Amino acid sequence: MGHRLSRITTRTGDAGDTGLGDGSRVPKDSARIAALGEVDELNSALGVLLAESDLPEDVRKALTDIQHDLFDLGGEISVPGYAGMSAERVTRLERLIEEYNAELAPLKEFILPGGSRPAALAHLGRTVCRRAERAVIAAARESQVSQPARVYLNRLSDLLFILARVLNRHAAREDVLWVPGRDG
Repeated sequence: MGHRLSRITTRTGDAGDTGLGDGSRVPKDSARIAALGEVDELNSALGVLLAESDLPEDVRKALTDIQHDLFDLGGEISVPGYAGMSAERVTRLERLIEEYNAELAPLKEFILPGGSRPAALAHLGRTVCRRAERAVIAAARESQVSQPARVYLNRLSDLLFILARVLNRHAAREDVLWVPGRDG
């Protein structure tokens, strides 16, 4: 890491622009900064999920590893031309998807976000992940964002859906099934 943050308030962004990791300045409402913010929010949402006391240790480890990956993804977004994500990280998510999904009963209905609190938080993380993915795709239209970075977020949203189901099962709760056309 090139610079340690010793001063948090710098006043350099008061005019509506901010610095990227390469030293260049961009408007705070640029697609790249929007994507960076969405990835940061996703990481924070996972931090809230990790604050739950009753998470299986393997899920806790997977989510902690993902938080580190998201910081690397943020680094890629904040430094134009830098590729911080790799296909191996996508493969790791795909392995987790296969492992966790193999333990679950096949879905025959859509499910609603909910059940246990940790499952609901995983669903919230999934929706934030989808928004982050859309923001990264928008940023990639303006400047380089690696293919693994874009694919990573797509796989991560799938994993978070599956983890929500795993967490419901861990809490001995059923997934909440959607009932089409339900009347109060």
